[in-house]
Formats: sequence, structure tokens, C-alpha cells
Amino acid sequence: MINAERTLPFTADRPAEAGTDSDVSAAGTAAFDATGDKSAMPSWDELVREHGDRVYRLAYRLSGNAQDAEDLTQDTFIRVFRSLQNYQPGTFEGWLHRITTNLFLDMVRRRNRIRMEALPEDYDRVPSDSPNPEEIYHDARLAPDLQSALDSLAPEFRAAVVLCDIEGLSYEEIGATLGVKLGTVRSRIHRGRQALREHLAANGKVDTERIGIGY
Repeated sequence: MINAERTLPFTADRPAEAGTDSDVSAAGTAAFDATGDKSAMPSWDELVREHGDRVYRLAYRLSGNAQDAEDLTQDTFIRVFRSLQNYQPGTFEGWLHRITTNLFLDMVRRRNRIRMEALPEDYDRVPSDSPNPEEIYHDARLAPDLQSALDSLAPEFRAAVVLCDIEGLSYEEIGATLGVKLGTVRSRIHRGRQALREHLAANGKVDTERIGIGY
């Protein structure tokens, strides 16, 4: 279980272009997302404070365990940070969904731990804001039976079901996130839901008509 004092560790080095907290407006990433204006580019600290909880919750629901979720969260922000200069205005949260989900799929396909950059001894630890880390951890967790059933799905099906039925994305948004056609999205969600219900029913753990998946 994540300690109540958990912080999100990231490398200390920041490209000068990313700025610092003192350079960032109260609008957070909203102004940058709307315009792509480099002068409104969020700092590393602000990215983590504003989006860290959301990214961690998605990473946990995809991976099903705290360690992989923290690895995915860290790798996501490293990827986002390095790509800010090339970001095109659109939907910042959708961009985060896409990066997190694709990193999860890469992790599963490789069947080993995501290779992280070595952290210097004096790396920054960015403290989480409210809610506290313990609450974030518990909010990210699903019912054990449901998480176990999700973990049993093929990663492509799991990602589609999580994005649709738990994160609430539309089919169009899921297609953009996964880089697949609408028909493929529908097929993965349908097959994922079916496999999920079969797994739950076979284990006699829950009433499959009341789990909130596909209803």
C-alpha cells in the first residue's frame, strides 16, 4: 500500500523552455492547451500538481497494481515534459490519456518493467495537493473482483473497457487515444465486456448486471 507520505518522484533536470512555477499563470494548462503559446507553457511542477492524481488513477486501473501505476505515471510525465515544445492545441487531458494508455500497452507487450531513467540523488519530489496520497490510492482502486476480471482481459480489450466504462470517454475519443478505427473500438469494447462478465460470472463473485460495465 502507498504510504500516506507518498510523493511523486521525478528527475530534477528541466529544459529551460518549460519554465518554473513563477512563470505560470493561474489558468494552469488551460491557456497553453487553447493556444499552444510557448509563453504559457506549464512548468514541470505544475504539470504534476494539476494532472498527477488523474494520470495515477488511470495508470492504476489499467495496470492493477500500485508499483506499475507509479512507474507508468512517472514515465507519462517524462514523455509529456519532453513533448511540450511540439504540442498542438487540442485536448490536453486526451493527450495524457493517450500517452498513459500507450505506455501501458507497451509495458504489457514487453512483459517486463518499463525502463526508467536513473534518478540523481537530489531529484525533485513534487508533493501532491488535496486529496492526500492515501485517498488517491483508494480512489484509484476498483472492487477487487472487478480489478481481477479486468486484469484477465487482453491488454487491448482492458484499455478499451477502462477508457469507456470507467474513465467515461466516447468511442471517438477512445479511437483517437488508441489510434484505431471506430469499428475496432466498438469490437474491443463489446468483446472486453463479454469476457469481463464471463469471468465474473464464472467466479460467482458479483451480479454481472449490476457492475456498471456496459449498462
